[in-house]
Amino acid sequence: MYEITPQLYEETADRLCDAIGTKNYFSGSIEFGFGDVECRLTVSVIVHRRQTVMPEGTYDTISDLVPVWWEFHTSDEGEMLNDFSFALLKEYIC
Repeated sequence: MYEITPQLYEETADRLCDAIGTKNYFSGSIEFGFGDVECRLTVSVIVHRRQTVMPEGTYDTISDLVPVWWEFHTSDEGEMLNDFSFALLKEYIC
């Protein structure tokens, strides 16, 4: 079984946040290489936001993601089972 490391969760979260942008709902796939492994997250999520006040201004930031559906695939020469957890991914969200 392929172990999902904190670095892979962080990379996945960064790419998911970029894909979500300013939307309040996202449905799609992100694919990327991580070392020798190809990764693909297919997800449909409801995006909850909160306002963050900073000296530079007020920003809407993601406060929570509610998954409707998700799948995380890892492969090298073929697909590998992995221990991905959406609950752990949420700890790395923006």
